[in-house]
Amino acid sequence: MAGSKEIRNKIKSVQSTRKITKAMEMVAASKMKKAQERMRATRPYVARMLTIARHLAHANPEYRHPFLVPRPEPRNVGLIVVTSDKGLCGGLNTNVLRLALNSIKAWQARNVGIQVTAIGNKGLGFMQRLNATIVSEVTGLGDRPHIDRLIGPVKVQLDAYMDGKIDELHIIATRFENTMKQTAEQTQILPIADNFGEMEKRDYPWDYIYEPDARTVLEGLLMRYIEAVIFQAINENMASEQSARMVAMKAASDNAGTIIDELQLIFNKSRQAAITKELSEIVAGAAAV
Repeated sequence: MAGSKEIRNKIKSVQSTRKITKAMEMVAASKMKKAQERMRATRPYVARMLTIARHLAHANPEYRHPFLVPRPEPRNVGLIVVTSDKGLCGGLNTNVLRLALNSIKAWQARNVGIQVTAIGNKGLGFMQRLNATIVSEVTGLGDRPHIDRLIGPVKVQLDAYMDGKIDELHIIATRFENTMKQTAEQTQILPIADNFGEMEKRDYPWDYIYEPDARTVLEGLLMRYIEAVIFQAINENMASEQSARMVAMKAASDNAGTIIDELQLIFNKSRQAAITKELSEIVAGAAAV
């Protein structure tokens, strides 16, 4: 059994760790509320943009934007991986990177080339270790993402799609379900699919009146759609990150408390054993005299 001094030092060390995890839990809880508010505020806008984009994919305008035109079997794909810059958030980044790795392996098995845009330091480090082809990156977004920092890295993928260097563009990020559940999802951004639910199917095609002309309207609208989808993915990931970190830090604080209780019990037993030994020695000495 370890001595009383060693056990006392371990207790102090675990107590210090619990103070840190408790503070991180409270900070994450505060940031989580703000992140969830931003995420929920943009969800209706993105959902409506997605509906309009899918309607356009199903329409018959005089101008067909390349984002709306399906392509044959892809030979090259673009992948945007969204992760956090910091760790200590449970399995959040692990789930995203596992899904990305499985997708990359599936594409490689079909001899499909992959070029990656890494958003977040964890995803960037993983892709570098994987020796993936990284065409753009962005890290250090902070607690509040700004669209102007995302446009440049994402435009690299969009230009590659327009030039025919890639045939599809996918994004892998974490979708916020609730405080206790976050789900890693892969979504095809380009080309925009015209897959509708049962309630949206119609016997006649969707169409709109374009002013001044279809080309001008579609180019502006679809770029806003891409920006909105990616910006929403970042917001969802940040809300998920703070929720996962709060839960992970709470579990760490609870585990630290359990360890402290166990160490305190061991310390008490050690001290009691030492006292008993001293009393036995005193009694033995008195009896010898």
